[in-house]
Amino acid sequence: MHRPNPVRHLLSLDDVSDEDMYALVRRSHDYARGAVPLTGPLDGRIVGTYFRTTSTRTRTAFSAGALRLGARLVAYGPRDLQENTGEDAGDTGRVLGLMLDGLVARTSGAATELRTMASWNTMSVVNAMTEDEHPTQAVTDLAAMLTTLGRLEGLRVLYVGEGNNTAAALALALTRYRGTELHLRTPPGYGLPTSTLERGAAHAAAHGALIEERHDMDAIPSGIDVVYTTRWQTTGTTKHTADWRATFAPFRVDEALMKRYPDAVFMHDLPAHRGEEMEAGVLDGDRSIAFQQAEHKLYGAMGVLEWCLVGLPC
Repeated sequence: MHRPNPVRHLLSLDDVSDEDMYALVRRSHDYARGAVPLTGPLDGRIVGTYFRTTSTRTRTAFSAGALRLGARLVAYGPRDLQENTGEDAGDTGRVLGLMLDGLVARTSGAATELRTMASWNTMSVVNAMTEDEHPTQAVTDLAAMLTTLGRLEGLRVLYVGEGNNTAAALALALTRYRGTELHLRTPPGYGLPTSTLERGAAHAAAHGALIEERHDMDAIPSGIDVVYTTRWQTTGTTKHTADWRATFAPFRVDEALMKRYPDAVFMHDLPAHRGEEMEAGVLDGDRSIAFQQAEHKLYGAMGVLEWCLVGLPC
């Protein structure tokens, strides 16, 4: 077995230092621009993928990324492991760690289960989305912004929609960059958890950045560089109010909103529902980078796998 010392996990961006955050995004961006030779840094490693909920981009990105970097794959479906018969997550992680170098896992609950699996520190565990955070999505998003806009420092981002796991990861990542602004416009009752906002605010205070959340579409800021939304029906979640669609309706990204920001790009983590969270003309318009963003999932996965399993070059 080939394991870094200490074993690195990506369970939450709050566990990652500023320096490692910057390194992850830079490496992903370098993969995106073809600046890294594919010399097989993960040759001899074995990576497991365990997805208990649906995934198109993240599962494909980590599978293809591991193979491109020279690793071999073991894929588990939602009913393949003995957790389904009651085995403790710690026992599952202990056994898998004796055979795998890394595990990329998407669950339907909080990150507690992944932390239990990672507690033996015998394999790297990557959070490929839990209900509270989607850390690899934020690595992808920042790399895509850097590739498209040429910088991260000082960017002004308007996020419109539910305060879901994608929004949480963005709040914990963008606020690490000096002078950035993250303006969250979330429906009433569907904002970010208070603890996530507080952690994002602490990062922002340390880096001269700004994070603020409102539950209306009034007083929209000017000079926005990125307008970002996600689908209203996030994978693995349900709404706690019967009339949620009426609550969400004012938070649709339409052509009128985009016209307020003629120089802004549009981002969406996909999958998208045209006519719900955004108009079709926004997603398919010439300022949308949603599908380039999706391609960056591969580069983000490659950066994360390399960082976790062997470390990044200085």
